[in-house]
Amino acid sequence: MSDIGPGDEELIGLTVCAERTAAFAAVNAGDTAFDAIAVVIDDERLPTPCGACRQVLAEFSPDMRVILATTGGKRKVTTLGELLPDPFLPENLRR
Repeated sequence: MSDIGPGDEELIGLTVCAERTAAFAAVNAGDTAFDAIAVVIDDERLPTPCGACRQVLAEFSPDMRVILATTGGKRKVTTLGELLPDPFLPENLRR
């Protein structure tokens, strides 16, 4: 829980975010090679994928471009590798 103001608290649980929902829908449709993902929100601040989304996306394409944007026109282009520099990948399971 994080305190965001007097009497206001935000509970961040393990829900399925839009980024993971998009990835799972793509995989269900047979696409497992991702070039980029765009995350757009209606806010003044740029969005950023949560840790769970970063990890799931890294399992498919650890070097994909990530486009972060607001409906007000702010934009930042980065990579998943910059957001999650040391992901746990399937090859970490191989001995």
